[in-house]
Amino acid sequence: MYEGIMSIENSITELEIQLAHHDKTIEELSDIIADQAKRLERAENRITMLMQRAADTESQSMSGEVVGNAPPPHW
Repeated sequence: MYEGIMSIENSITELEIQLAHHDKTIEELSDIIADQAKRLERAENRITMLMQRAADTESQSMSGEVVGNAPPPHW
């Protein structure tokens, strides 16, 4: 009877250890996901900004405005 109780206690201890490792892994993965979400948001903002710049440059070139300090191509 005593061996059975010890076996159950050992099993419970092992399960508690595994649970602690899983909790740590979940916390680490959560941190990684949060960091990736921030990085993705920054990348999306940069893409939006670059798309707007490209659209502005395209509309300026179509209207005949000189973009920047570069002389027109026929100079």
